[in-house]
Amino acid sequence: MLSTILNEVMSLQPIAALGAAIGASLTAIGAGLGIGKIGSSAMEAIARQPEAAGDIRSNMIVIAALIEGVALFAVIVSALAIFIK
Repeated sequence: MLSTILNEVMSLQPIAALGAAIGASLTAIGAGLGIGKIGSSAMEAIARQPEAAGDIRSNMIVIAALIEGVALFAVIVSALAIFIK
């Protein structure tokens, strides 16, 4: 299915490049906002329950890593739309 989509995109290469750039930038913005929200919520939770700081911090790191993984995947897909011919 991806190859079919990429074949169609190749006929619209300039538009694909613009779409890929927009997709990559929206992904970076969304990941930044998501990680910021995680950090904010974690700090509020630690302020309410200081004894659970270790658990909250470790969960925060795991969730932030998952968000970064999804963001990286989206940027790679955007780059594939430009470079695969």
